Amino acid sequence: MNIFEHQIPMEKVKFNEPLKNHTHIKIGGNADILIHPTTKDEIIKIVEISKIHQLPLTVIGKGSNVIIKDGGIRGVTVSLSHFDQVKVSEDTLIAQSGADIIDVSRLALEHSLTGLEFACGIPGSTGGALYMNAGAYGGQIADVVERATVITKDGKVAEIQREEMKFGYRNSLFKMDQYIILEAEFGLKHGNKNDISTKMNELTFLRESKQPLEFPSCGSVFKRPEGYFAGKLIQDCNLQGTRIGGAEISMKHAGFIVNVDQATAQDYMDLIQFIQKKVHDTFNVELETEVIFLGE
Repeated sequence: MNIFEHQIPMEKVKFNEPLKNHTHIKIGGNADILIHPTTKDEIIKIVEISKIHQLPLTVIGKGSNVIIKDGGIRGVTVSLSHFDQVKVSEDTLIAQSGADIIDVSRLALEHSLTGLEFACGIPGSTGGALYMNAGAYGGQIADVVERATVITKDGKVAEIQREEMKFGYRNSLFKMDQYIILEAEFGLKHGNKNDISTKMNELTFLRESKQPLEFPSCGSVFKRPEGYFAGKLIQDCNLQGTRIGGAEISMKHAGFIVNVDQATAQDYMDLIQFIQKKVHDTFNVELETEVIFLGE
């Protein structure tokens, strides 16, 4: 029985769908049910139906900073990548959670709004950026978000203000509680379009020159340990080029693990554990993962 029939347009529902097709790293087992909603009402309906049928519910965005384990995800997986509308009014920008944060930063540029330049090279969705408090080159989401509209764990739509979001380094309220982020409102400032463009071009050049964009990856694997840089520690352990299965520590940036040959999630996890042990044994520093693991 298809519990979503007559509730969600069936072209948005897929069964036994390979999730490697929906992540940047191109890794992951199958989702029992994968749904791509495009409206708030559809998302609410999915939450309601999943709750009635006691199905576990997992939410992903662009899949840029996640590893789906090889066994896949049971129950219902919601991809918000098609829930991606963005609107601008004066100095306020409102983005649905599936909107690409790079595209959001470019729209801010088009309207001569400053504040999101740092996000011009961050792959992923607006919701994912909020969830992680994504940041780069001295900026972070916590600096510019004003409020978020969410669905609570009991299925209610609510608004959360910035001061309630408990932002920390790659952390937020959304990691601690079971909210589904629907949209985020950013408070920006009017600026000089040429200056904004120049800054974004500089940051894009830095990213392209330092990061291994030629291979699938999920961005920075590890959080920055206090007083250190994860990539430098890994580099100083002479680990660049180390490979397990199809997963390899990038020669270009040691903080990245790239998929060079049909890697599995297990390859990736084994390599992460190897790095963590080597860095701990060499420098007595614990590396904590920034990437999120989902599934089984």
